[in-house]
Amino acid sequence: MHWFQFLIMLPFIFAVFVPILYKTFTPRIHTGWFVLFVPLLIFSYLITFIPTIANGNTIISSIPWMPSYDINFTAYIDGLGLIFGLLITGIGALVILYSIFYLSKEREALHNFYVYLLMFMGAMLGLVFSDNVFVLYVFWEMTSVSSFLLIAYWYEREKSRYGAQKSMLITIFGGLAMLAGLVMISSSSGTYSIREMLINVDTITSSALFIPAMVLILLGAFTKSAQFPFSIWLPDAMEAPTPISAYLHSATMVKAGIYLVARLTPIFGGSNVWFWLVTGVGLITLLYGSVNAVRQTDLKALLAYSTISQLGLIMSLLGLGSAAMYFGLGDETVIYGTAIFAAIFHLVNHSTFKGSLFMVVGIIDHETGTRDIRRLGGLIHLMPISFTLTVIGGFSMAGLPPFNGFLSKEMFFAAVNNAANMEFFHMGTIGILIPIIAWIASVFTFIYCMILVFKTFRGKYKLDNDRVVHEAPLGMLISPIILGSLVIVGFFFPNLLSNYLLKPALTSVLPVLSEAEVVDLKIKAWHGFFSLELWMTIGVVVLGAVLYLNLRKWYKVYNFYPQSLTINNLYNLALNKMEQISGSITNFYMTGYIRDYLVYIIGFLILVVGGSIWLLDGVSFDSSNDAPVTFFEIAVMIVAVVSAGTVLFSKSRITSIVSVGALGFLVAFFFVLFRAPDLALTQLVVETVTTALFLLCFYHLPQLRKEISQIPFKLTNALISIGAGAVVTIVALSVNGNRLFDSISSYYENAYELAGAKNIVNAILVDFRGIDTMLEILVLSIAGLGVYSLIKLRLAKEGSDERAK
Repeated sequence: MHWFQFLIMLPFIFAVFVPILYKTFTPRIHTGWFVLFVPLLIFSYLITFIPTIANGNTIISSIPWMPSYDINFTAYIDGLGLIFGLLITGIGALVILYSIFYLSKEREALHNFYVYLLMFMGAMLGLVFSDNVFVLYVFWEMTSVSSFLLIAYWYEREKSRYGAQKSMLITIFGGLAMLAGLVMISSSSGTYSIREMLINVDTITSSALFIPAMVLILLGAFTKSAQFPFSIWLPDAMEAPTPISAYLHSATMVKAGIYLVARLTPIFGGSNVWFWLVTGVGLITLLYGSVNAVRQTDLKALLAYSTISQLGLIMSLLGLGSAAMYFGLGDETVIYGTAIFAAIFHLVNHSTFKGSLFMVVGIIDHETGTRDIRRLGGLIHLMPISFTLTVIGGFSMAGLPPFNGFLSKEMFFAAVNNAANMEFFHMGTIGILIPIIAWIASVFTFIYCMILVFKTFRGKYKLDNDRVVHEAPLGMLISPIILGSLVIVGFFFPNLLSNYLLKPALTSVLPVLSEAEVVDLKIKAWHGFFSLELWMTIGVVVLGAVLYLNLRKWYKVYNFYPQSLTINNLYNLALNKMEQISGSITNFYMTGYIRDYLVYIIGFLILVVGGSIWLLDGVSFDSSNDAPVTFFEIAVMIVAVVSAGTVLFSKSRITSIVSVGALGFLVAFFFVLFRAPDLALTQLVVETVTTALFLLCFYHLPQLRKEISQIPFKLTNALISIGAGAVVTIVALSVNGNRLFDSISSYYENAYELAGAKNIVNAILVDFRGIDTMLEILVLSIAGLGVYSLIKLRLAKEGSDERAK
């Protein structure tokens, strides 16, 4: 295995040893110190690839997984994958460092926490570096499962379980839709490799499956990245510990959908359907998240909706930039392609300032015991470092200088203004709405950022508990300080990041851009006094400040919207209705009677198999090669039919049991006639034991001993019995008369030479199918142990009851 694939699997490998380390060293050493080296090692290794990727090269390594299906674990590093890999491991290391001081080693189940976290980290790395679409899907669903475990980490809390369930249901639904889309584009292109799909774009776009595959894949991306209307899972996921929120919901999991859209833009970009779906959903999500963030009273809920808003901003930029694929080479490609450049830049910026803000909110909650904005205030003198970090992160998110969020926000305004001037994709009619929606959402973004900063730290001290509030310990501050420093450094030295990471990522998303066009891209803080972006920013600040200062006067407008029509309530209503309907259906067929279950199963078999044979004209008999039927065989068959009929029409349970036993013994006679003494002996033993067990049950169960004089005849039983027998007989005769392949029995004729066994049946059971036989014995042994355990528990309970008396 190449070193690169080994490092992708390293989090999974190390997760195996976390419980051992936890049990051995707790409470002397925090388990996080052992886990910290994993992301640091991977991050350090990925840094070594920066010069190679910056020079326009890519790195590919492949190991076989299921070569017969052309599914291999191919790790592919380009600019886009590298920038995600650095975010996953870099912020992952800072989150683990933060968690060491945030989570108590005495009170928390740290072995669970770090196992889940490493699982998630490995899944994200596998996702962003996978070239095979089905390997990507495997890691995609692993992120859903591991995030479910992380969100439900405090599983004793009802809200944690509810949030984990909601995230699982929504993201798994999207993942299944995405899988269908991936199957479609794979069948259209004839390959499972994303790199090869980029070569066969024309084949995919001309396929009838192009639009359905696009919609299904976008469903997966939208659900994972909390786009409207699937964004409802993200606020409830905030019930997870703050380190999880800082990692999953700012830098990694919610960016998986962003990654997928960016990775597949070379395939679907240039299509007006892709453009409008990605841009439209992104803008709606941007506006929805920013408007709802203002009304939140919980700091983490505010950050959750702000995350939704920022994800919508990045998604809309990817949609706007996909228009560059419409032109190919040319000036228009550069103009619209800068939106992709802005999306990648803001993705990095958002990870830095939002990760810092989540950690600071965790510090506030840790030190004050609350996240309720209405109970907070006046903390600026008690927690000056936290206040400074909040200002840095909050102002960057609001798009103010001198922070990196200002630069990418200005590029966002430039992109929406360029979109308004498009003369294709029907932009002439509603294109003007794009900058208007973006500007309104930015105003609300400014408002909730001011709420976050000033409502928490300014004003009167309102805390009414007995806590002595003070600044967090240095260990808890290191990670947010590092991220906050990157926010400022990103403003003053943006092109350093651009040259080595952003531009290689841009060429991965937009391969139509020439090298010269990419080199000319520069990030500037100043675009001129008369630039429209600057005046849009001034308008955001002025109107946002006015609305923030008069918040109490207009805040009540939120009360006019009926709560019963919120997406969250509609989700709960739909979930409750589905549970009621499924409960009704389950209660209908789960009667507790084995007879009913057999009727369902065998009836389904009759309908499906029998109906298929009838509709497809599958009944075809050919008895020319069959052996002649002897008198003894006919006689045994007649007696067997009479025995089966006796079971069906019998009025006595004893008679039915005896008839079933007689039928089994007649089958043994068939084996004797067909010269299979071993099978006959086995059948006799089994039938004897079965009949004896039936009689024992009849004797020991009082209700069965109350003999019913007249057992009513049931037509359903007769129809099911006759139908099942007829279908199985017809299938057997049809198969015997239509041999499409040579019989495998000829292979076993050499049993003595192959296995050294004179008995072909024993050779098949012990040698040719030895593993099957061993597993069957294992299953029977487990069942026997289960029965033995139940008997011992019953006897132990009876013994304790006797002693209690």
